[in-house]
Amino acid sequence: MSLFPAFAGLSSNNNLKNENSSKELDWLSNQSFRTEDALTLHQRCTKGEEQAVQRSADPSLSVDQPPLEEPDEEGFPKPKKKKKDKKKKKQKRKHKKKSREQSESSRSGSDSDSPRGHASEASRLEQETEKLRQEQIHLQGCFVWLDDLQTPTDQPFCVDKKADRANWEYKSLYRGDIARYRRKGNSCLGLNPKRHFITWVDSASEKKKIEKKQDRYFSKAGRLLLSTEGFPVHPGDVGPGAKQTPITSDFMAVSDWKEEDVRGPVAPAWVNPLGVYDASTTLWLQGKGQPEPENQQARPAGAPGNVNTAMISKVEEFNRKLRENPEDAKTWMEFVSFQDELMTGPSPFTMNERESEKRKTSLKVTLEKKIAILERAIESNPGSVKLKLARLELCKELWEPSTLLKEWKKLVFLHPNNTELWKKYLLFCQSQFSTFSVLKVSSIYGKCLTTLAAVHDGSMVSHPALPGTAEAILEIFLQQCHFLRQAGHSEKVISLFQAVLDFTFFKPDSVKDLPTREQVEFFEPFWDSGEPRFGERGARGWQAWMHQQERGGWLIPNEQDDEDEDIEDDTEVKDKTLPKWRIWLDVEASRETKNWLPWRPDKSKGQSEEDCEDPDRQVLFDDIGPSVIRILKPELRFQLMCSFLQFLGIPSGCSYSGPDWSITLDEWSVFDSGLATERPLTSLDLQCSGVSCIGHMATLHSVKKQIGHCKDGEEFIQNVFHQALPLFSKEEKSLLSLYWLQYEKLKVLHYLQNKNKKKLKCQGKKSKKLAKNLLKEAENRNNLALWKEYAHLEWLLGNLEDSRKVFDTAITLATSQGLQNPALCSLCLLYTQLELEAVEDAVGEAATSRAVHILTKLAECGPYSAYKGQVSPVNILKARKAYEYAFLGCLTESSLLCDSTVATMRADVAVSLVACFALFQYLTVGIEAADRVYMQALEKTSELFLHKKTEITNLWTQPTELETLTLMRSVLLRYHMKVNVYPLGPLRETLTSALKLFPGNHSLWRLYVQTENKYHNASRARRFFDSVTRSAEMITPRLFAIYAEQKRKELVDSVQSRVDIGGVYSTIPESGLSNRIRVLFEHAVQSDNGAHCPLLWRMYLHFLVSQGNRERSRGAFYKALQDCPWVKGLYMDAIEYFPDHMQEIMDLMTEKELRVRVPLEELDILLED
Repeated sequence: MSLFPAFAGLSSNNNLKNENSSKELDWLSNQSFRTEDALTLHQRCTKGEEQAVQRSADPSLSVDQPPLEEPDEEGFPKPKKKKKDKKKKKQKRKHKKKSREQSESSRSGSDSDSPRGHASEASRLEQETEKLRQEQIHLQGCFVWLDDLQTPTDQPFCVDKKADRANWEYKSLYRGDIARYRRKGNSCLGLNPKRHFITWVDSASEKKKIEKKQDRYFSKAGRLLLSTEGFPVHPGDVGPGAKQTPITSDFMAVSDWKEEDVRGPVAPAWVNPLGVYDASTTLWLQGKGQPEPENQQARPAGAPGNVNTAMISKVEEFNRKLRENPEDAKTWMEFVSFQDELMTGPSPFTMNERESEKRKTSLKVTLEKKIAILERAIESNPGSVKLKLARLELCKELWEPSTLLKEWKKLVFLHPNNTELWKKYLLFCQSQFSTFSVLKVSSIYGKCLTTLAAVHDGSMVSHPALPGTAEAILEIFLQQCHFLRQAGHSEKVISLFQAVLDFTFFKPDSVKDLPTREQVEFFEPFWDSGEPRFGERGARGWQAWMHQQERGGWLIPNEQDDEDEDIEDDTEVKDKTLPKWRIWLDVEASRETKNWLPWRPDKSKGQSEEDCEDPDRQVLFDDIGPSVIRILKPELRFQLMCSFLQFLGIPSGCSYSGPDWSITLDEWSVFDSGLATERPLTSLDLQCSGVSCIGHMATLHSVKKQIGHCKDGEEFIQNVFHQALPLFSKEEKSLLSLYWLQYEKLKVLHYLQNKNKKKLKCQGKKSKKLAKNLLKEAENRNNLALWKEYAHLEWLLGNLEDSRKVFDTAITLATSQGLQNPALCSLCLLYTQLELEAVEDAVGEAATSRAVHILTKLAECGPYSAYKGQVSPVNILKARKAYEYAFLGCLTESSLLCDSTVATMRADVAVSLVACFALFQYLTVGIEAADRVYMQALEKTSELFLHKKTEITNLWTQPTELETLTLMRSVLLRYHMKVNVYPLGPLRETLTSALKLFPGNHSLWRLYVQTENKYHNASRARRFFDSVTRSAEMITPRLFAIYAEQKRKELVDSVQSRVDIGGVYSTIPESGLSNRIRVLFEHAVQSDNGAHCPLLWRMYLHFLVSQGNRERSRGAFYKALQDCPWVKGLYMDAIEYFPDHMQEIMDLMTEKELRVRVPLEELDILLED
C-alpha cells in the first residue's frame, strides 16, 4: 500500500508500465495493507453507529451490561489476571476465547438460515458490535507488557480512564513508566539555532559538578607536601643565538649550576691500578654509592617517584655510622629518638601518594620499632647499661609488670655496681601500684645499700666500685628516708638516721677495719641494749657503750625529772559535730605532730614493750639493719648531718631543685614565702624548699601550717645540736650554730606573720637566750654570721635600737678588714637593707642617711662610729673611689683564678662587695649607676661560669655567684619599682636570662611570677615558660608555669565575683584559663620527672576538685596512685575531696602498708566516748 491511500489505485494501474520505477519507490508503499480489509472495517463502523442510534431510540433493545467473566469449573468467576502471570496460562485463555468465538459464529450462521431473516441479521450485528466493545474494554482495563504479547494486536495501547492520584500529588509520571533514552547534544532538529533554542531542564549531560576543595595544610596531602623536599630548579643553558632575558629591577638572573662543579674527585690509582673495573665497581671499592641519575634529579616535586630525600639521607647516614661503628651507644640512642620524627609524617619509602595516605602509624608500631633497634644495639653493645635502660623504659608500655620486674632484676644482677641503675630500679619498684607495698620496697632499698656497701669496701671482688659510689650510697639512703617520710613512717626515718649517725661517728676502733656487714653485726647488740641513742637524753654513743661493756657494764640510775611536765589536753576530738572524715584528718594530723619520735620503754618508770599503745611506733633492728651504711669522707659526714637537720625542719642549705629530686617535692611552700611584699629586700633569706619536714603531714591547703615541733620534739632537736657540735671542725661547727639560730628566727617569723603576739613573745625570749649563749662561746665571739642573725632577730622582734647596737658592735669587731671581709660586707648589706625598709615611706636624703653612713664607714676601713648625722660629700667621694678600686681588683683576681679553691673564696668576696657597691651607688647616684655595677659583675661572672660549668649537681650544691648576683640585682630593681616609677624591661630581662641558665632556682622563679602577674598581658610569660620547659629536664619550670596561670585565674575570679561593680562580669563565663591550666597539668604529668612528683599530682587533684568535676577528679586520683602509690598526702587529700569513699581509701592505705595512726574502729570508739 502507498503511504497515500487515496492514490493506491493509480499506482496499481501503472504498476505494469513502470516496473523499474516501482522498484525504486518501494519505500513509499506498504506491502501488508489490503484494500478489502479497510472497506470491511469501514462498513462495520458505520453499521455499528446506525445500530447504536436505533438502540437509543428503542430502550428494549439496549443492552448496557458489562461483559461477564467466564466462570471456572467450580462455578466461581475467575479473577483478573495480572501482567506477571505465566505465558502458559495466557495461551490457555486465548485458546478458550478463540473456541468461544467460533461457536458463536456457527450459531449466527444457523440463525441466518432461519425463516426470521431480519431478526437474525440484527442479532448478528449486535453480537459483532458487542464483541468489538468487549475487546476494547479488555484492552482498556488490562495492562499487558508489549514483550508478553505472542500475537500482534491492532491496538497495542490502552486508555486508562481511571485517574491516578499520584500524578496529581507528584506533578509528573512515575519514572518507571517513562521510557529511557539518551540525547546527544542540546539542539533539536528543524529549529534554527540562531532564532530558536530549547532549555533542557532535566538534561542528563549537565550534571552538577562537585567542586573539589583545596587541601589544607593539616590534610594528608598537605603533610606529604610539607615533608617532601623540593628539587632545585636550574636555569637552562642559553645558546649563542638565544635571546637573552633583559635585566630589570624586579628580576635577578641566577647563574647556572652545573653538575661538573660538585663532582667528586677521580678514583685514586690504588683502587683501579689496571683500569679493568667499571665505574660502579670502583665506587663500591671506595665504599661509595652510585650517583643519582640526572633524570631523577630533574623530576618535579609533584612526580610520583619523588620521595622525602632529607629523611632518606638521614636514615642512610645513621645506617652508615652504625655499620662502621656499632659500639657507639650515643648514635644508637639518637637513631631511636629519630624514629619519632620519622614515624610522625608520611613514610619516605612509599613511592606513590596512595600508599603514603594508607600508611597509618600508631604508638605501638613506633615502640616496637624502637625496641627492635635497641635489641640490635644491645647485641653490639652487651655491656651498655644506657641502652638496656632505654629498652626497659620502652617495654613498660608493652610488657606485663611481672615480666618487666624479672627483666629489671636480671639487669641489676648483671650490673650490681652501677648506682644510676639502682636508682632507676628503686623508682620503678616504688611506682608500680600493682606490686607495691612499703615493706617490700624497704627491703629492696636494704638490698641495694647492702650490695653497694659490699662493692664499695671491696667485699664483692667480681665488680669494682665505680667513681662516685660513696656519694651515690648517701643519696640512695636519703631517697629511702624520703620514701618512708612520705609514706608516714616517721619513726623509721628517725631510727635510720640515729643508727647511721651512731654507726658513723661513735664507732669503736676495734671494728673499723672490718667489712661493713660485719660491723653491722657488732652494732646490733648496742641497738637492742636499750641504751640512749643519738639525739636522746644521756646518749653516750656506741664506742663508750662497748668500752663499758668490756669493763663489766654500767648501772643506769633512776633519773627523775625535776621539771614539771606540762599537762596537755588529751582530748583528741575537739568537736564531735564535725563530719567523720574531718575528725579523722584532724586526729591523724594531731598524732603525727605529737608522736613522730620512735617509742622506747622507759626503764626508770618500769615500762616494757607491751606498754606501747601503737606497735608501729617501735622500730626493730631488722627494719633498719640492711640500710645502715658506712661513710668515711668528712664532707659526706657533714652532709649527712645537714640532711638530718633538713628532715627535722631546720634550714641547712640542702637544695631539692635537681631533676632526680622531684619525687621529694610535696609541699605548697615552694611557691610563696609570704613575706615578699612586707620585706622586699630581706625576704630572700628564707629558704622554702617545698619538702615537708617530719611531723607535719597534712592536706595540701591545710589551714594549720606550723613551724617547730612539740615539746619532746624541740628537746630532741636541742640534744641533736649539743651532741653534734663536738663532732665537727671549727668551720662546720660555726655553720651548725648558724643553722640552729636561723631555725629559731624562722619560728619568730612564722608567729610574726600569723600575728600571734603571745607565742611571739615567748619564742623571742627563747631565741635571744640561744643567740647569747652561742655568742658567749670562745669560737663564736668573732663569728660575724652569728652576730648578723642575732641583730636581725632583735630587729624582727621590734627592738630597733637594740638591734642597731648589736650591728654596731659587730662592725666594730672587724672594721679594720673593710671590703676584703665577705662576712662584714654581708652584715653591712643586711643592716643597710633593714634601714631602707624601715624608712620606705619617708622621702628625702635624711631618710637614707643612715644607710649611706653604714656603707661609707665600711669603705673607709677605719674605726667605726655610730650614726650622728648626714655623711659629708667628701667622705662619699672617698668611699666611691675605694669601692671602685676594690671592685676592679676583685674582678681581675676572679678572672685569673678559675679552678682553685681560692677562686671560690674570692667569688664570695666578689658577691658581697658587688652588692654593697651597687647599693651605695643606688643611694648616692641612682638606679642606673647601681645597675651598671651589676651588669659589669654579671658579664664577668657569666664568662667564668661558662668556663667551669659542669653538668653534675648533687643535693648540696650551693647557688653559684651568678645566681646570687642575679637575685640581688632583681631585688634592688623590684624595690626601686615599688618606691619609684621605673620600666619593667630591665627586671624582666635579668630574670629571663638567669632562668635560662638556672631553670631549677626556686627563688628566681618566685620573683619572675610575682613580676609578671602585675602585667596584664600574659603572652610574653607564656612564651618564655614554653621555651624553658621544652629545654629543661627538671619539673620546676612546669610547676611555676601552672602556678602563674592559677594566680591569674584567681585574679580574674576575684574581679568577676565583686559586688560593687554589679553583675555584668559574673555573667561572662571564663573557660580559657581553666582549659589552659588543665592542658599544662596533663603535659606535666606525662613528662618523665613530673609523673612521679607528688606536689604536681596534689595540685592537679585540687584544681580538678575546685572546678566541680568530682568524677574526673576521682579518675585523676587513681591515675596518680599508679605513679605515686607511696604518698600518704595524696590519700589524705582524697579523703577530704571524696568523703563518701573514705572506707575505700582507708582500705587502700592499709593494703599498701602506709602508716595509719587512727584506724576507723578506734575513731568510732573515740566518737562514742
